[in-house]
Amino acid sequence: MRIIVLDGYTLSRGDLSWDNLRQLAATQVYDRTEPSQIVDRARGAELVLTNKTPLSAETLGQLPNLRYIGVLATGYNCVDVTAAKELGVTVTNVPSYGTQSVAQFVFALLLELCHNVGLHGEAVRAGEWSQCEDWCFWRTPLVELDGKNLGVIGFGRIGRQVAKIGEAMGMHVLASAPRPANFAAPFALRWVSHEELLSQSDVITLHCPLLTETEGLINAQSLELMKPAALLINTSRGALVVDQDLADALNAGQIAGAGLDVLSIEPPVKDNPLFTARNCLITPHIAWATKEARSRLLETAIMNVAAFIRGTPKNVVSS
Repeated sequence: MRIIVLDGYTLSRGDLSWDNLRQLAATQVYDRTEPSQIVDRARGAELVLTNKTPLSAETLGQLPNLRYIGVLATGYNCVDVTAAKELGVTVTNVPSYGTQSVAQFVFALLLELCHNVGLHGEAVRAGEWSQCEDWCFWRTPLVELDGKNLGVIGFGRIGRQVAKIGEAMGMHVLASAPRPANFAAPFALRWVSHEELLSQSDVITLHCPLLTETEGLINAQSLELMKPAALLINTSRGALVVDQDLADALNAGQIAGAGLDVLSIEPPVKDNPLFTARNCLITPHIAWATKEARSRLLETAIMNVAAFIRGTPKNVVSS
């Protein structure tokens, strides 16, 4: 039995070990794999692990020995799950490794937008405080979150953790999503319609999956409903937002700012309009990437492989 990891570099850059996977079967870990290399590298392997390397129906059809695909992430749109099912290939994912890290990062983006800590730190290093006539200065308006409305779109594990942190900071939590079954919020929470959330929230944070009905959820029409002082945070999926519409809204002062860890195309094209948009903070899809979260991801991925080999697969996804 052979295991091929198509793109292991993002998950482990030498700080995590694949040894526990190698104990299950002969394993080859590639840092990266181009689409044209997939078939040659995976030919003959029964198990393939991928993070973002795409496994299309055409590719799967050229891998007759393949029995299992382990996605090294929660989202599994890189795999044609329907084709895999038709070919009798089991597909698993890792559903809940990054809850704490992603929720923490939401507030890293939000607090940076509220205080511009980096900007002020650089100003001090540049000598602006030393040359200041007063005992303090600030380059941008500073925003307090206490008493503000936090709108959470999508109320799964991450959305609930973000709401919990927001409530601890004195924010009023609004949620727009199907109510989770048997969920009793341990904090004050108001369920509202999507339109009410957009119009009433001072901060809107996205935590829903990318589906046909959620693609382009934040667009010109929804942005028109938001407050001029509102801030938008997206650590979920880039395509939930229409890039040009958000850029236009930011440049027109229609909303106050945005913090984005994801974009519709990754790596992004050089002329993405958000790169030059007013008060738009963009980070390179790192909310998930703490060592702690990556360790949990790898551990669960290996457990998924072991469970499949035992004949009791776990975290199986369906089309």
